[in-house]
Amino acid sequence: MTDTATAVRTGCATVCALLADGSTVQLRPADPTDREHVLRLYGEMSADSLRNRFFMVSRRSGERAADRLCTPGGPGHRTLVALHGDRLVGVAEYETGDAPIPAETARTAGGSVPATVETARTTPSTCTSTTAEISLAVADDFHRRGVGTLLLEHLVHTARENGVTAFTADVLADNHPIHRILADLGLHVTRRYEDTTVHGVIRLEPDERYRSAVDLRGRTAGTASLRPLLRPRSVAVIGAGTKPGSVGRAILHNLREGHFRGLLHPVNPHAHAVLHLPAYASVGDLPHPPDLAVLAVPAAAVPRAAEECGRAGVRALAVVTAGLDAVRTAELTAVCRRWGMRMAGPDCLGIANTEPDVSLDATFAADRPLPGTAGVAVQSGGVGIALLGGLSRLGIGVSSFVSLGDKRDVSGNDLLQWWECDGRTELALLHLESFGNPRAFSRTARRVTRRMPVLTVDTGRSAAGRRAAASHTAAAAVPTMTRRALFRQAGITATDTLGELLDTAALLHSQPLPNGPRIAVLSNEAGIGVLAADACTDAELAVPELALALTEELLDALPEGATAANPIDATPAVTAEVLRRCLDRLAASGAVDAILVALVPTALTTGVGTDPNTALTPSALMPAGGRCPILAVRPDQPERVRLLHADDGRAVPSYGDAQSAARALRHAVARAQWLARPPGRPVEPVGADATGARALVAAFLAEAPTGGWLDARRTARLLDCYGIPRLPQAYVTTEEAAVDAAARLASRSGTVALKAQGPDLVHEAERGGGFLDLRGRHAVRTAFRDLAARLGTAMTGALVQPMAERGAELLAGVVQDEVFGALVVFGPGGTTSELLADHAARLAPLADTDVHDLLTTPRCAPLLFGHRGAPPADPAPLKDLLVRLSQMAGDLPELAEVECNPVIARPDGCTVVDARVRLLPRRSTDPYLRRLP
Repeated sequence: MTDTATAVRTGCATVCALLADGSTVQLRPADPTDREHVLRLYGEMSADSLRNRFFMVSRRSGERAADRLCTPGGPGHRTLVALHGDRLVGVAEYETGDAPIPAETARTAGGSVPATVETARTTPSTCTSTTAEISLAVADDFHRRGVGTLLLEHLVHTARENGVTAFTADVLADNHPIHRILADLGLHVTRRYEDTTVHGVIRLEPDERYRSAVDLRGRTAGTASLRPLLRPRSVAVIGAGTKPGSVGRAILHNLREGHFRGLLHPVNPHAHAVLHLPAYASVGDLPHPPDLAVLAVPAAAVPRAAEECGRAGVRALAVVTAGLDAVRTAELTAVCRRWGMRMAGPDCLGIANTEPDVSLDATFAADRPLPGTAGVAVQSGGVGIALLGGLSRLGIGVSSFVSLGDKRDVSGNDLLQWWECDGRTELALLHLESFGNPRAFSRTARRVTRRMPVLTVDTGRSAAGRRAAASHTAAAAVPTMTRRALFRQAGITATDTLGELLDTAALLHSQPLPNGPRIAVLSNEAGIGVLAADACTDAELAVPELALALTEELLDALPEGATAANPIDATPAVTAEVLRRCLDRLAASGAVDAILVALVPTALTTGVGTDPNTALTPSALMPAGGRCPILAVRPDQPERVRLLHADDGRAVPSYGDAQSAARALRHAVARAQWLARPPGRPVEPVGADATGARALVAAFLAEAPTGGWLDARRTARLLDCYGIPRLPQAYVTTEEAAVDAAARLASRSGTVALKAQGPDLVHEAERGGGFLDLRGRHAVRTAFRDLAARLGTAMTGALVQPMAERGAELLAGVVQDEVFGALVVFGPGGTTSELLADHAARLAPLADTDVHDLLTTPRCAPLLFGHRGAPPADPAPLKDLLVRLSQMAGDLPELAEVECNPVIARPDGCTVVDARVRLLPRRSTDPYLRRLP
């Protein structure tokens, strides 16, 4: 993924992003070669636009502005340009007080935006070292398409990277469009009216309001860009062969047989017709540019075919061709970006949309997808075929299906946003090997899962499946935690297998959510009932004993010999009428949250079927109230799961074994519990010196470009930037300095700790690199000499600290996970931390519910809150510590690991005793910054 910060530093890289109408623009730093393009931008502006840009109508003003805008940028001056194709359509810049604007230029650099041009004025007189003046201009014919807002978002990111905390701008009072742009940006803006102008100050600290505004703009642009892909009015199949068995011919056949509602064109230079449809030699020969082109040509021809599509005006591609090497894949992606085409693939199965007015089946699957309400996105074509078949067999069907293949463009995040807005999808199924932008995916998923269930298969759970380069305890803690906790944070239902995913989809599609984990097991044979009860217990569900009054009511209705303690043995003699009465009574009692009905065929009843004379009908499994979920277990059915449909349209999921039913119920209970919790509120940012922290990180990486561990002094300064409480310490290089420091820092008991320091002593405890409970000058002197003698040149100094008071030893830290991004980790600390493997993690940034979960999820949590009469730790300082670590992770993407271990928690607060920080060169930019991969 392109790094915008790198683009700004190097002046050569380009990022692509979507406008509000779904079209693509390229953003990059300006350079001297852009001068003529900027001049053309100003030269094509109307007189009103020039007046509002420069406070006067003067073509000479445009020349001066072009001269300044296209000079090489420095930390105090940045200019970004937006290009649509080869045309420059927007420019934005900031200038700090440290880079003053020449007086003549300053008089012409200002302006405000009228109804016809988006611009903002600079005000050099108000600049400080962390304040910058901005200017913005957009071509007249690109107004109201989001160019100005997109440029400002990237300019804000660049400015923050360079220590700028606020923008200033003067805008004409009647310039309503620019006022609206600044107001809708999502940042805090203050205004002061000055005669005919308004002086604005824009604070650059991003908060939840800003991120939500960026989300909304991204969702609007993203869904607009997917319309040509998922709701095309015309499709061209490039590579549609005349011989049976070719992929292109199969896709064309599915499109035609599926009664695609738009225009359909095969492209084949060697045929006059394919499947009785007129063929064209090239996409350029088509009478009109198609919205969507499906590429089924040899790998070597894909980039050229994509280029032809771009030149012809195609707006989206589905590339089913496999076998593209890295060079051709890069060429293909570059072509899509240059011409603004969205792409599924390459190496994908195709796409489908079953909306009646679209009826698109551009796949080479053998069977046509059944119309329905499930949205499906997969990377594996084989998995896609399996899910399409399973959903069709269950009768759930699909609303839209996208095979992402190598996922070079369209992603699961894009599809979640589409399903959120398409008006048809009620269930989302994902099979993704990676999430690309984990924070953006998690943020989108948290919003979408409030509206519909989102299910995924949790791939790569094993250590062999995802090996992390973890070098210390906090990083090593992550693989010990279940990834399910991370999915649950986003509200995603994660299953182990495709079968379990379909099991759960059948339940969530057909039944209401349970209010809790209490399950009643009702069977017509005692043995199968016991197995079902065991399966529920194994799935962490409760099978409570029923109250005596309820038991007696059930026994009055059941045949002789029945038992009703739970599990309930209705005996083989139970009839449909009796079964229905028992279900009605159980559902109405409020004693259970769901009912699992396990039935086996006997000579008296053949189990669950449709013939009321020989079987229990599906209607018999549905209580009158309809609000208590019912599941059937039928060991004799050939399918793993099926839906039993009643005459009134309702359905009951029936499973071939109790374990499958219980696991599906567990997922339904988890979803209900997640929905019952109020959405987490973003925690308020704490007072922090983020600018100082960034400067510290930059200075270290300038010395160590490949990254590494911070020394103790830099680590302490970094913690101080975020107000993280730590033990006092002194770094010493001689034994005399150690003795003097010990005298100053000794604890109330008069003791200190002495710890060796050196670039290779990250794990000094394993190297015998420390002494505790040292009392007196002689003990400190002897300990220092011992360390120096044993460690030699590996020891460059030592750290002297007072001994910490007793309390609960904890670990808190930050780890960069390859799949999920920055995680905040919490659990027991000390030397047994890694051995106990009892840690919780949540994605940063944390919401208030995430902070609560981090404190309460580990098994050691009772020790913090007064277990067996022990004094409880104060949770408020621990929450504050986690929030500060979360903010640090958000501010500093270079953080690879932060480990605070141990953290001593006491009734009067918490203190970090030891801390270690590892940095790596930045691998990605702000995860919330809008850009295409």
